[in-house]
Amino acid sequence: MHKVAVVVQDHAEPFGLGSLVEVWGEPYHPDDDNPVFDFTVCTPRPGRVKGRAGYDLFVEHGLEATLDADLVCFSPTHAMLDFDPLVLDAACAAHERGAVVFAHCGAAYILGEAGLLDGRECTTHWRYTEHLARRYPKAIVRPDVLYCHDGNVLTGAGSAAGIDASLHLMRQRFGARVAASTARRIVVPPHRDGGQAQFIARQVVDYQAETLGAVLTWASERLGEPLDVDTLARQAHMSPRTFARRFRDETGTTPHAWVTAQRLQLAEEMLERTDNSVDQIAAEVGFGNAATLRHHFTRARGVSPQVYRKQFAC
Repeated sequence: MHKVAVVVQDHAEPFGLGSLVEVWGEPYHPDDDNPVFDFTVCTPRPGRVKGRAGYDLFVEHGLEATLDADLVCFSPTHAMLDFDPLVLDAACAAHERGAVVFAHCGAAYILGEAGLLDGRECTTHWRYTEHLARRYPKAIVRPDVLYCHDGNVLTGAGSAAGIDASLHLMRQRFGARVAASTARRIVVPPHRDGGQAQFIARQVVDYQAETLGAVLTWASERLGEPLDVDTLARQAHMSPRTFARRFRDETGTTPHAWVTAQRLQLAEEMLERTDNSVDQIAAEVGFGNAATLRHHFTRARGVSPQVYRKQFAC
């Protein structure tokens, strides 16, 4: 994947477009050897594109930029249900020839209108998931996730989740090291799992109360050790039940899912950067044995640790 085209339309949302530019549009990388993409912003009718935040865009390129792009992104627009037939045709054509088509937030409606969500898992901003499901009943809408990747169709939830979806795709195509250095460049967390909840019900607590940040740091430094709920709760000086509830409220996921995700991320890095055997890596990251690592890794990443190493080893 080396050519990326982003389709913008009138009433373009600046954050949605900006998130795509930040991940895929960096023209050079002085601090790493990450890939540089042939990146183009395009629109159905080149020229002035109306914005939604007090300023407009000037876009030089038309939709011909999508014809040979490996990744075709559809940037969110405030006019979600104002469908341009040219854009729908571009989405269908890109999908038909095997390009990855990616839409986040309200742009998911473009893929729905084009029929590309039929029979696929997908998501959008939590405000619109029920409406998306009603409008496109053949789509499998998952309302409480950050992103869905089904075949060559990628959909992300609202706002910052577009970055998570992009980093997921970058991780899948180029490995954990490239995705992590990209995240570091744009100053965001390197990985939020797609199954993490969109809406985190963070409770209002007294300003002197401790958060879970110290516990998460403590756990991330001890992934090779047992990290069940009881162990984490003792470190947080809470009962297991209170800790599990607080953890879900503050992170959007469960302690077990969070620990598993951290161990998988560390396993990815070790597969890329070391010659350690899968058994050694499994022990060091806390899975205990190669069979358990293979089970979790294949389930989460879609390939075995050995295949991942062949693809991304430095």
